[in-house]
Amino acid sequence: MSPRLPRDVSGDELAKRLARWGYVVTRRKGSHLRLTTQANGEHHLTVPNHDSLRAGTLNGILLRHE
Repeated sequence: MSPRLPRDVSGDELAKRLARWGYVVTRRKGSHLRLTTQANGEHHLTVPNHDSLRAGTLNGILLRHE
């Protein structure tokens, strides 16, 4: 059984949690954050800076992280 995604995670909170894996906010444009890591080569993620991310959006971001 796969673990359940957390509910009511904001874009800022997700950025803080992804900092554990070396991601830092490199750009804020409009309502989106761009996170970048240099671990294992450069990798970028774009995260909506909303109060609460939808489960499908959160799942898509986390799948691109792997």
